[in-house]
Amino acid sequence: MLPRLFEPFVQADTSLARTRGGLGLGLALVKGVVEMHGGTVTAHSEGLGTGAEFTIRLPLRESAPVARPSATKMPRLAPRRVLVIEDNVDAAESLREALEFGEHEIEVAYNGPEGLAKAREFRPEVVLCDIGLPEMDGYAVAKAFRADEALRAMYLVALTGYARPEDGVRAKEAGFDQHLAKPPSMEQLEQVLAAAPAAREVR
Repeated sequence: MLPRLFEPFVQADTSLARTRGGLGLGLALVKGVVEMHGGTVTAHSEGLGTGAEFTIRLPLRESAPVARPSATKMPRLAPRRVLVIEDNVDAAESLREALEFGEHEIEVAYNGPEGLAKAREFRPEVVLCDIGLPEMDGYAVAKAFRADEALRAMYLVALTGYARPEDGVRAKEAGFDQHLAKPPSMEQLEQVLAAAPAAREVR
């Protein structure tokens, strides 16, 4: 695992549900912050049970400012109704807060059956659904949406750490309209919301 520790969403627990907690973002954030200051971070271990050593190196003298990409201002969207299906409470609430900042109306469900029930009541225009859900995974949730006449027209987006090309193909086959890797940028989320059909098409 050492060569991949600082990649986003890398976890030693590779099961689909990832029930042992953690998003796999902590060390990726550490790397990003250190590199913003012109430094490096490395990890070393002799093996299981021997502990680990993390080394951060920062420059003593001021370096040239790091070039940052200019922010692209997205056109403001009309508020959309969005259902987030995510079993990780912190991730779900972070996504809720980010979308509410854009004045969208958000509901959150923490598992597949709850998500289906809330979709019938809330009538969302967009559903952001995690893949690694316990018991009923995101693929099963998407298939259930497409099999239900009242839900099948809703715009489904797989929001997941499983971002290989084959994962995108599998998501499409399950019924998802789009496949986004975690963590999505606000620009990506706004593009997804802009691509979703109008509310009158899903009522």
